[in-house]
Amino acid sequence: MEPTRQAQATLVDLLDRILDKGLVIQADLIITLAGVPLIGVNLRAALAGMETMLKYGMMREWDERTRAKEKSEARNPKLETNSNDPNSKFKTVLPQSLEHWDFGF
Repeated sequence: MEPTRQAQATLVDLLDRILDKGLVIQADLIITLAGVPLIGVNLRAALAGMETMLKYGMMREWDERTRAKEKSEARNPKLETNSNDPNSKFKTVLPQSLEHWDFGF
Protein backbone atom coordinates (compact mmCIF):
# COMPACT_ATOMS: atom_id res chain seq x y z
CA MET A 1 0.00 0.00 0.00
CA GLU A 2 1.51 3.29 -1.14
CA PRO A 3 0.80 6.53 0.70
CA THR A 4 -1.09 9.00 -1.45
CA ARG A 5 -0.95 12.76 -1.39
CA GLN A 6 -4.04 14.85 -1.82
CA ALA A 7 -3.22 18.19 -3.43
CA GLN A 8 -6.31 20.04 -2.21
CA ALA A 9 -6.59 19.15 1.48
CA THR A 10 -8.58 21.64 3.55
CA LEU A 11 -8.70 22.40 7.25
CA VAL A 12 -11.99 20.50 7.47
CA ASP A 13 -10.29 17.42 5.95
CA LEU A 14 -7.46 17.71 8.47
CA LEU A 15 -9.82 18.04 11.45
CA ASP A 16 -11.93 15.14 10.21
CA ARG A 17 -8.83 12.96 9.93
CA ILE A 18 -7.54 13.94 13.38
CA LEU A 19 -10.89 13.34 15.08
CA ASP A 20 -11.34 10.02 13.26
CA LYS A 21 -7.82 8.59 13.66
CA GLY A 22 -6.50 10.59 16.61
CA LEU A 23 -3.31 12.49 17.27
CA VAL A 24 -0.84 11.87 20.11
CA ILE A 25 1.83 14.36 21.12
CA GLN A 26 4.58 13.40 23.54
CA ALA A 27 7.38 15.76 24.51
CA ASP A 28 10.07 15.84 27.18
CA LEU A 29 11.64 19.22 27.89
CA ILE A 30 14.48 19.89 30.31
CA ILE A 31 15.67 23.44 30.95
CA THR A 32 19.25 23.63 32.16
CA LEU A 33 21.47 26.47 33.26
CA ALA A 34 25.24 25.96 33.31
CA GLY A 35 24.74 22.22 32.97
CA VAL A 36 22.36 22.02 35.95
CA PRO A 37 18.82 20.82 35.15
CA LEU A 38 16.36 23.33 36.59
CA ILE A 39 12.96 22.42 35.19
CA GLY A 40 11.71 19.21 33.64
CA VAL A 41 8.42 18.99 31.75
CA ASN A 42 6.85 15.80 30.49
CA LEU A 43 3.94 16.46 28.14
CA ARG A 44 1.52 13.86 26.82
CA ALA A 45 -1.57 14.93 24.95
CA ALA A 46 -4.13 13.07 22.89
CA LEU A 47 -6.59 14.68 20.53
CA ALA A 48 -9.35 12.59 19.01
CA GLY A 49 -13.10 12.30 18.77
CA MET A 50 -14.87 10.64 21.70
CA GLU A 51 -15.69 7.54 19.64
CA THR A 52 -12.00 7.09 18.79
CA MET A 53 -10.90 7.67 22.40
CA LEU A 54 -13.40 5.12 23.69
CA LYS A 55 -12.40 2.63 20.99
CA TYR A 56 -8.81 2.72 22.28
CA GLY A 57 -9.85 2.59 25.95
CA MET A 58 -9.09 6.19 26.81
CA MET A 59 -11.38 8.23 29.07
CA ARG A 60 -13.86 5.35 29.44
CA GLU A 61 -14.44 5.99 33.16
CA TRP A 62 -14.86 9.72 32.57
CA ASP A 63 -17.39 9.03 29.80
CA GLU A 64 -19.38 6.62 31.99
CA ARG A 65 -19.45 9.07 34.92
CA THR A 66 -20.46 11.94 32.65
CA ARG A 67 -23.26 9.96 31.03
CA ALA A 68 -24.56 8.80 34.43
CA LYS A 69 -24.47 12.37 35.72
CA GLU A 70 -26.32 13.63 32.63
CA LYS A 71 -29.04 11.02 33.16
CA SER A 72 -29.48 11.91 36.83
CA GLU A 73 -29.60 15.64 36.03
CA ALA A 74 -32.15 15.03 33.29
CA ARG A 75 -34.42 13.36 35.84
CA ASN A 76 -33.92 16.01 38.55
CA PRO A 77 -32.85 19.38 37.08
CA LYS A 78 -32.10 22.11 39.62
CA LEU A 79 -34.04 25.17 38.50
CA GLU A 80 -33.74 28.62 39.95
CA THR A 81 -35.25 31.93 38.96
CA ASN A 82 -33.02 34.67 37.64
CA SER A 83 -31.79 36.45 40.80
CA ASN A 84 -31.12 39.72 38.94
CA ASP A 85 -34.77 40.20 38.01
CA PRO A 86 -37.38 39.28 40.65
CA ASN A 87 -40.16 39.48 38.03
CA SER A 88 -38.40 37.14 35.61
CA LYS A 89 -40.34 34.04 34.62
CA PHE A 90 -37.29 32.44 32.99
CA LYS A 91 -35.61 29.53 34.72
CA THR A 92 -31.87 28.88 34.73
CA VAL A 93 -30.32 25.44 35.04
CA LEU A 94 -27.43 25.71 37.46
CA PRO A 95 -24.18 24.03 36.32
CA GLN A 96 -22.69 21.41 38.62
CA SER A 97 -19.13 21.57 39.95
CA LEU A 98 -16.35 20.32 37.68
CA GLU A 99 -14.31 18.93 40.60
CA HIS A 100 -15.24 15.29 39.90
CA TRP A 101 -14.04 15.38 36.29
CA ASP A 102 -10.91 13.35 35.59
CA PHE A 103 -9.67 13.62 32.04
CA GLY A 104 -7.61 10.43 32.38
CA PHE A 105 -4.42 11.37 30.55
